[in-house]
Amino acid sequence: MGVTRTDIFNDEQNHLAVMLKALAHPARIAILQYIIKANACICGDLVDELGLAQATISQHLKELKSAGLIQGTIDGVSVCYCIEPKAWALLKKQLNIFFDSYTEPKSCC
Repeated sequence: MGVTRTDIFNDEQNHLAVMLKALAHPARIAILQYIIKANACICGDLVDELGLAQATISQHLKELKSAGLIQGTIDGVSVCYCIEPKAWALLKKQLNIFFDSYTEPKSCC
């Protein structure tokens, strides 16, 4: 398998790709939806809510955190997660710019 040539793309393109890659799994979408719906930090409720193993959820949380979409704080023996507001706003802005850049042509293909 070849190495991805991220160096030929600008920082914005690479950062957007990292965030979208983190979103590209239904379990991660479900985790984010649960956190957003709760509108609070989530500490360990996800296993019961999603029906996935703790190790699986931990791996998905790690991916979301690595992409910067969530932040975690240690509360005793558990880690609590919530949306990272600045990253979320940046993702929303970049996606809006990306989608708004398309204008439907009069004819295509």
